[in-house]
Amino acid sequence: MPCMAVQCPHGHSAQIVKHGKTHRGTQGYLCQPMACAKGRFRLDYHNRRCWPEVKHTIIAMSRNASGVRDTARVLRMSTDPVLSELKKKDAALESVHTALRRPFPPDAVTVAIERAGEAEMDKMWSVVGKKQDQRWLWHTIEHHTSQGLA
Repeated sequence: MPCMAVQCPHGHSAQIVKHGKTHRGTQGYLCQPMACAKGRFRLDYHNRRCWPEVKHTIIAMSRNASGVRDTARVLRMSTDPVLSELKKKDAALESVHTALRRPFPPDAVTVAIERAGEAEMDKMWSVVGKKQDQRWLWHTIEHHTSQGLA
């Protein structure tokens, strides 16, 4: 019977013992040192959402401003494992647009009122949370210069 050297993927220790089997027959392992963060692991996962590479990809895509549905579509999985992984790492993640979310003091905002020649106006609406909480967004652009007016 061949012997295989097993190393913990979390603590990189070689002090490993067998630790039961799953219902599919996959061997589980236990890392002996107390310094290891996870302790238990498997070498081959049947479920893609458990792969460490997939978990790292979810976090990396989130840091690059990819949405939950976009990440799920790229990784070919449901949105549920993407959301659960992001909830686990919520404290470590920071929003990409934190500088834009800071409120401006009223003194820092200047408003210039001028008459425009020709302008184009467009509107769109979306729902936040429930259908009663509608949010409208209005765009006004000067026709000749394509400069945003409001």
